[in-house]
Amino acid sequence: MSKKPAKAPSRSPAKNALGPLAKGTRPAAQKPPEIAAKRPARPASDDTADRIARALEAIATRLAATHAGATPALDLNAADAFVWHPDGRLSTVPRVSRVEIDLLKGIDRMRDILIENTERFANGLPANNALLWGARGMGKSSLVKAAHASINVTRKPADRLKLIEIHREDIESLPALMDILRAAPFHFIVFCDDLSFDGNDASYKSLKAVLEGGIEGRPENVILYATSNRRHLLARDMIENERSTAINPGEAVEEKVSLSDRFGLWLGFHRCSQDEYLAMVKGYCGHFDIAVAADQLEREALEWATTRGSRSGRVAWQFTQDLAGRLGVRLSAK
Repeated sequence: MSKKPAKAPSRSPAKNALGPLAKGTRPAAQKPPEIAAKRPARPASDDTADRIARALEAIATRLAATHAGATPALDLNAADAFVWHPDGRLSTVPRVSRVEIDLLKGIDRMRDILIENTERFANGLPANNALLWGARGMGKSSLVKAAHASINVTRKPADRLKLIEIHREDIESLPALMDILRAAPFHFIVFCDDLSFDGNDASYKSLKAVLEGGIEGRPENVILYATSNRRHLLARDMIENERSTAINPGEAVEEKVSLSDRFGLWLGFHRCSQDEYLAMVKGYCGHFDIAVAADQLEREALEWATTRGSRSGRVAWQFTQDLAGRLGVRLSAK
């Protein structure tokens, strides 16, 4: 009877040499010593952090130098009129483009009210923000600039009233301007020409907060004058859209028209009559020494207004410029 060959003994080197392994783990592969010796050294993390810090410091230094060069120190004694820029600058206006107040015809009542309000404010007495609204070309913005000039005629430099124009598209930066003017030693008229809002424009809310309602309120040394062709500063279709789409139409419209209510003084400008229009033309011709026969002047002025389709102070001034050009007369202020 043949014998079966003996079984070879089982090998368990991991169990015998290293002991039992944890469940789900594998023994780490061992690399030859010559490969481990060739591994490159990592760059020090401290060097990277230092390079980033130096780069950020250089950028900050350049930005600070650029900002300092763009916003020079404000000198309010440099002029009586300035233009506000939303980047924080007030640029001087050496000579304001304006019309003499005596040449503004047909708006006597509005002229007297605005000058009285402006004079009270310049003397440190209570005065109202003013909204000049109505027909185009009837001297709304001209009256604001003329009133400012007439108040400063007899005032000392330290007491002079400053006029600052802010553009309609920069209204959202108005709170920043208020912060600058609040601590200034002068009184300021902040003037916005042709102020109106359309569509979904919500920048009027910044103006509402400055006029009344904000916790800081309007600075005592600042008053706001605005001109507009619209009494409520908003387009009629904008108001009608609010009325038709809102759950409570009355509340929606009230919220929109409440902006104009924050102007305590409303001055309405309406289309002038033919006699007032001719008085404007004659006033300009007399002021600039334009010699024309009375009947010829009236005939040509009326013909000019007819071709323009309207009568206003602007039309009268445009006719005067045309007439002076044809006669070779220079329109230089006296």
